[in-house]
Amino acid sequence: MAKEKNITTKDLSTEEKIKAAAKKLFTQKGFAATRTRDIAEEAGINLALLNYYFRSKEKLFELVMRENIHLFLGAMIENINNNPRPFEEQLDFIVSNYIDMLLENPGLPFFVLNLLQSGKLTNEETDDPLFRNIETMRSSFLKNIQGAMEKGEIKNIHPLHIIANIMSLIIFPFIASSLLMARAGNISRTEFEQLMIERKKLIPEWIKGMI
Repeated sequence: MAKEKNITTKDLSTEEKIKAAAKKLFTQKGFAATRTRDIAEEAGINLALLNYYFRSKEKLFELVMRENIHLFLGAMIENINNNPRPFEEQLDFIVSNYIDMLLENPGLPFFVLNLLQSGKLTNEETDDPLFRNIETMRSSFLKNIQGAMEKGEIKNIHPLHIIANIMSLIIFPFIASSLLMARAGNISRTEFEQLMIERKKLIPEWIKGMI
């Protein structure tokens, strides 16, 4: 029995090392430029062992991204539920935390877009916990927007306009990061990340100015 327990602990440790290595390389190099061999070397294991635990780079990427989203959304939902805020304060909180998450997981927008294209996040009958967390987050923020409209704090417009503007202002620079750095701004990754940090303050100001 003790031997079996030791094997389980070792297996879990190997999985965690692989996931940690994959997250680091996906963040540094992006999904396309990261090879499974690179992940195995970073984790300090051979390629055959990596393939034993994870059948493909795509499966490993999906697992890493899903775990990161679950952790992020879970913490966000708990914070919002336990700390009710006026609309403007919740806007500041959401924008700041989303940008922090994307800085840590720059491959995340592409992962979500792939899920949307596959239809996995548009089927309301799905039991996917990721979908449920996204829906919980959306419903909470939507309720706050509608409450602010009823109080006359913001314009009475369709909430989708507000949500779409927030999402596009946050996400698009990360999707187009290579283009923005190389062609539009000729800036380094460090400079790009500093600009994204500045947007944590600017985006809520822009949104508030619109509404």
